[in-house]
Amino acid sequence: QVQLVESGGGLVQPGGSLRLSCAASGSIFSIITMGWYRQAPGKQRELVADTTSRGSTNYADSVKGRFTISMDNAKNTVHLQMNSLVPEDTAVYYCNMNHAVVVGSELRALDAWGQGTLVTVSS
Repeated sequence: QVQLVESGGGLVQPGGSLRLSCAASGSIFSIITMGWYRQAPGKQRELVADTTSRGSTNYADSVKGRFTISMDNAKNTVHLQMNSLVPEDTAVYYCNMNHAVVVGSELRALDAWGQGTLVTVSS
């Protein structure tokens, strides 16, 4: 069983910053990627950013240059530093971990999700 615990959401004014953190625990064999998705009211969940354990990162175009994702491999933790926030960043942010599990003689990739943390950007 794998658990993801998120922290760091809240209310911030436009132009402000927030830092989200997500810690993974449980039976983790190998992490493939950790990342953040978000879902705004009435919209589909979308990828914000993700990273491999080797530091290869991927960002949505809408957050490039404003958000930075980083991973602490020793602590199985991923952070999302969000700067220059705009109202359009308002959403529930979900931590995601894609990890390998051993099933018999095979390795399979599974997704784990956090419970979500609300980020509200408003004056």
